[in-house]
Amino acid sequence: MRLAILTDLHANREALEACLAHAGRQRADQYAFLGDLVGYGGDPGWVVDTVMEHVARGALAVQGNHDYAATHAERPGMQLEALQALEWTRAQLSPEQKDFLARLPLMQQYGDALLVHASAWRPEKWEYVTGPEQAARSLGATASRLVFSGHVHVPALYRRADDGRMGSHLPAAGSSIVLDPRHRYLAIVGAAGQPRDADNAACYALFDDATRELCFYRVAYDHGAAARKVIAAGLPLVFAMRLIEGI
Repeated sequence: MRLAILTDLHANREALEACLAHAGRQRADQYAFLGDLVGYGGDPGWVVDTVMEHVARGALAVQGNHDYAATHAERPGMQLEALQALEWTRAQLSPEQKDFLARLPLMQQYGDALLVHASAWRPEKWEYVTGPEQAARSLGATASRLVFSGHVHVPALYRRADDGRMGSHLPAAGSSIVLDPRHRYLAIVGAAGQPRDADNAACYALFDDATRELCFYRVAYDHGAAARKVIAAGLPLVFAMRLIEGI
């Protein structure tokens, strides 16, 4: 089974369409969406509907902090611009779309892999996994050999050897990495809808559970069109600039 893993879609229709088309060409058999379907971007309804359609056909999806904030009174640690985008997003979503986001689980299992938006350690706290210490804490909270997560908007791969030592790796786009079954891994698959590693191409990953090959992809898309929608919606300009600059 070839699993396409997408996260941090952030209401970016153009990026999601491009990633789904690319994953189809890579013969993806299944899809997983690791949260933050909404927030920042100009097409929240379309993105939620698209993920709902995939889930209806068997795809997996978990809740991100923006999905939670769009459907609850709490605003978990968000800055002013994000709150402004959130209020606009709430007004765009139908009751059915809000209900879908509110009911998403914080974690889902896929074979020996755990899917979570942030950290498997208290996922409701939305901890950012930005280094080996946080990666070790996330891996230590589950018996799964492999954790897939997002939230950071930058692709990364962490490995915990059988002796407990942690290592990290910056994955190159398009290169396959074979995951050693003797070790445990945490993979952050980057952001499809709002990359922040100075590369404005959308990011997602493909995992083959038979060969244990993991490949990170970058997909060019019409980020200009996505940015113009942000501006037309009256959302903070910073979110349009991030799409252009990839930061």
